[in-house]
Amino acid sequence: MAGFADLGVPAALVAALGRVGIDTPFPIQAATLPDALAGRDLLGRGRTGSGKTYAFAIPVLARLAAARPASRRPGRPRALILAPTRELATQIEATIAPLAAELSLRTLTVFGGVGARPQVSALRAGVDILIACPGRLADHVSTGHAVLDAIEITVLDEADHMADLGFLPVVKRLLDRTPAGSQRLLFSATLDSGVDVLVRRYLSNPVTHSVDSASSPVAAMTHHVLRVRPDDRLPVLIDLAAAPGRALVFTRTKRGAKKLTSQLVASGVPAVELHGNLAQNVRTRNLAAFSSGHAGTLVATDIAARGIHVDDVALVIHADPPAEHKAYLHRSGRTARAGASGIVVTLMTDDQVADVRDLTRQAGINPKITPLRPGDSLLAELAPGERRFTAPPVQTTPAATGGRGRAATGRAATGGRRSATGGRGATTGDRHAATGDRRAATGERRTATDDRRTTTGASSGRGSSGRGSSGGRGGRGAASSSGAAGSAGRSAGQGGAGGDTSLTPRSAAAFSAGSRVGTRRGR
Repeated sequence: MAGFADLGVPAALVAALGRVGIDTPFPIQAATLPDALAGRDLLGRGRTGSGKTYAFAIPVLARLAAARPASRRPGRPRALILAPTRELATQIEATIAPLAAELSLRTLTVFGGVGARPQVSALRAGVDILIACPGRLADHVSTGHAVLDAIEITVLDEADHMADLGFLPVVKRLLDRTPAGSQRLLFSATLDSGVDVLVRRYLSNPVTHSVDSASSPVAAMTHHVLRVRPDDRLPVLIDLAAAPGRALVFTRTKRGAKKLTSQLVASGVPAVELHGNLAQNVRTRNLAAFSSGHAGTLVATDIAARGIHVDDVALVIHADPPAEHKAYLHRSGRTARAGASGIVVTLMTDDQVADVRDLTRQAGINPKITPLRPGDSLLAELAPGERRFTAPPVQTTPAATGGRGRAATGRAATGGRRSATGGRGATTGDRHAATGDRRAATGERRTATDDRRTTTGASSGRGSSGRGSSGGRGGRGAASSSGAAGSAGRSAGQGGAGGDTSLTPRSAAAFSAGSRVGTRRGR
């Protein structure tokens, strides 16, 4: 097979690819690189996991590296890569950034859900390659912080998914602002959903390369449909998810993902969630926990069906069968990537038989259908290995969560009159009254004043146990379960804010609880 140098990739870029372990081109890269490097407009079609990112990253880097870095201008990127989701944009940047650094090129990722000011500052400083979601980029363009008249090459990745999400109008407005003669590369799994309109309007005499049919399943993927009773669905999921290795579980709704994650965690399976109701920092942290292996199960909506690449996902589980066959193929494509093998399991109840039959027929697969109850030996075949469970989050007083909760509850738990003060609030009163000094019992004049101060402190509830309703005016020193969850949420949220994703197995089990609390505050 031809190497990257044989395809026309510049020597400096070939060396940079080698340093990150990329030595042999995938079929879609071998097919598209000669034309893309020659400056032609290109339409690339290939199934998910086929190596499309490097197929467009290499031409972008090669083109920009040929010009001097001094041509970089504030607010005017030289290359634009549009992606439908924040996670995909982040992963594209992670792929390109090491190579760009080798070539003295600057990259920037722009998407919503995070503050715009750092993005504006980075744009003002000058950037070569801008990787963006359409909505936030349109905001920067409208305010004049980004100008697209210097774009030399534009890439649309997962164009069909952008169309499915309703981004086509804003994508057209952005493309209209790029120079008419600039090079454009469009990558898509299919040409429906209006993608053909983009091709006709914005690509000039494009060359088309297709690697695998848009609807072809991966040969290394084994498909199973497990027919289960509704009450058996969760025990079967727990059994599969508790096996060694990474499992990606799909649900149809955000609420379903949240609920299922909570059920798995409560059952001792370290799991995190990924869906549109989470704040961006929580989405990033949860995906990092899954990627690093600290949480072995990711429960997601179709937000993770496209572009999310995590190595060694051995098992994809459709907890809810998707509504149409393209979603099934994209979901399933999170396993068996880059030549690896994988197993796809769909859970089907009796009322879903007809829908799943149509779904698999349209997807072009012939799965093995097995009626199954919890404990069936087939589960061990599909997900081999010893089932491991961690202790679920302990619903107890905030004293068990550490940090501020421990300090606050420590005082409340000492008994006596302190427990009535609700944590830190006790310290706002005079220490004599807070500790039950004997003088308070003698009727000294200070007692009335101190009592009022103590009551004020207890009502303020500044301690974490006060917030969690463990102290407050009742002051019994026993936190409610919501208070424990609040402390756990703060503990996890504070750890994530510093960028630390090193979760122990036990803390990984508590991860989602913190994420959910952080999300509610983020709203």
